[in-house]
Amino acid sequence: MKVQKVLIALIMLPLLIFTSCDQDKNDDPVPTQPTVSSIVPAHNSTGVAINTTLQFTFSEAMDPATINSTTVTLNQGSTAVDGIVTFSDKTATFTPTANLLFNTQYTGSVSVAAKSLAGIALETEVVINFTTMVSVDATAPLIVSTSPLSNATDVTRNKNVSITFNEAMDPLTLNNTTFTLKQGTTAVAGTVTYTGTIATFSSTANLAANKSYTATITTGAKDLTGNALASATSWDFTTGGSSAVLASVDLGGAGNYVILAKTAINNSSTSAITGHLALSPAATSYITGLALVDFTGYATSSQVTGNVYAADMADPTPVTLTTAVNNMITAYNDAAGRPSPDFLELATGNIGGMTLTSGLYKWTSTVTIPADLTLTGGAEDVWIFQIDGDLTQSAAVAITLEGGAQAKNIFWQIAGEATFGSTSHFEGNILSMTGITFLTGASMNGRALAQTAVILDSNTITKVE
Repeated sequence: MKVQKVLIALIMLPLLIFTSCDQDKNDDPVPTQPTVSSIVPAHNSTGVAINTTLQFTFSEAMDPATINSTTVTLNQGSTAVDGIVTFSDKTATFTPTANLLFNTQYTGSVSVAAKSLAGIALETEVVINFTTMVSVDATAPLIVSTSPLSNATDVTRNKNVSITFNEAMDPLTLNNTTFTLKQGTTAVAGTVTYTGTIATFSSTANLAANKSYTATITTGAKDLTGNALASATSWDFTTGGSSAVLASVDLGGAGNYVILAKTAINNSSTSAITGHLALSPAATSYITGLALVDFTGYATSSQVTGNVYAADMADPTPVTLTTAVNNMITAYNDAAGRPSPDFLELATGNIGGMTLTSGLYKWTSTVTIPADLTLTGGAEDVWIFQIDGDLTQSAAVAITLEGGAQAKNIFWQIAGEATFGSTSHFEGNILSMTGITFLTGASMNGRALAQTAVILDSNTITKVE
């Protein structure tokens, strides 16, 4: 019985081995046939640059030994084009030894002799046609305009210098070597950028006031076909502003008040105001929320460290307030009319997070302060901000003074409304043609001088001397 079982086992052994080997064979993956997944230039493309390369990208890794000048070719008609074939990252590249001819059709191909790493040949020969560009641009590029113009004066100190060309340029040829700015013999530090047909030099720091500058573009600047400017070009311009300290704005009688308005002063909750308040030509009834206590010619309030005045109070208050309001308007017009700004449209009106030195600033639209702002300068330095739109300071944002700068020397001339977010902190004298609104908990060191109303809500407003 044992002998019989042994004989059966010996008979079955070859069959088991055969079956096992056959199963292992069936588990092996079947190699796939490679294909060409993309081609550059595209088939039947026109206007192809004469310095182009021919690229075939395969669907899988290929055997580099089968990617060569025999399997990858480029022909012009029946004439083979000389070139070098390289292979990297599934892409075969044919680089012609010399530039191709203009306005000529070429045929590129990769043959079935190209094989994958598994030794599987390309599924089918791939053939493409393309036509090169019609002709070369042999004309030197021209400068259409410059900004600032040659011999321009009163140029703002934050002005970028730019050149507009008559055609697209090679961006690599527009840099700090070919496009420079100098003040005398001293090079100005900055960066060069290029977009469309415009090259721009942006100085790292603001330009100096009332100084002559020279911008230069050299013949190293070239168009896309390698044509250089016919000759180097330079032009001069002079900045505006003054190297001397900017003259302060005379507030006249308006400077005697921390808040001065024409139509109303309205307060919500409890505020803490240090300095006199005044309203004219509106009457006392248009001062609300301060629980006034009347005296002859003035009133007091527990929320005000100072006196409160209105146009209907006893003499000489009405005359005094008329003078103060007229002085406020004169001061507004003085600030608005200052010529030759040092800085124009700085940061397009978003000055949050900046550090500003003294000078004359002008914007033709709204100005916002969405992040903390620093004003830095000496005790005698003056800032005048000319704003044709509104001024808005975000909640919890603060203006900080550094280097001895004083709020009394800072003037904000605002044609629109001035709004200060809750718990924000502001520095300077506000000269507003319309309203001034302090939201809950906002504070200020300076003066709020409005040609309409001032709105308060639990604020701390402190006059500066």
